Amino acid sequence: MPTITFREAAPGDVQRLVELVQSAYRGESSRAGWTTEADLLDGQRADGDMVAAAIADPAGAVLVAETAGELVACCQIERRTGHAYFGMFAVDPARQAAGLGAAVLAEAERRARDGWQVTEMRMTVIVQREELIAWYVRRGYARTGELSPFPYGDERFGRPRRTDLAFETLTKSLA
Repeated sequence: MPTITFREAAPGDVQRLVELVQSAYRGESSRAGWTTEADLLDGQRADGDMVAAAIADPAGAVLVAETAGELVACCQIERRTGHAYFGMFAVDPARQAAGLGAAVLAEAERRARDGWQVTEMRMTVIVQREELIAWYVRRGYARTGELSPFPYGDERFGRPRRTDLAFETLTKSLA
């Protein structure tokens, strides 16, 4: 795997981050990787306002992974009461299944643990994404059975192709 460098995203990264997140999850380009949600959702995964707000949020960080100066992956971490939340995770579809995602996840966990002194990471994953949930479980995350509804009717999160979508909370001890 090529050398990966990490940095916090800047406002000038917004458009490229929107494109990266979209390419990893929605539309035909997402089918080049294994993280696609194209069979579950149409429309956008994130927009410029959402990404800009995440970058500006003082309670969090958007991490960018680069190889040879090219933005190839990202994630968002947020400090919350008693834990950190992991989201907006995307890896360039052409670079998936090569260890890059695991490296980004490990860096996010390290920053949350060492920088914020939190002892737990949480995330939510669409329950229909069994392969993705299994990937997280192999990296130490536990399924909680705690479900939350998909935001139907809010096209900022996409246009559902089915009526049974929900999120499950996954957790991992960082202690």
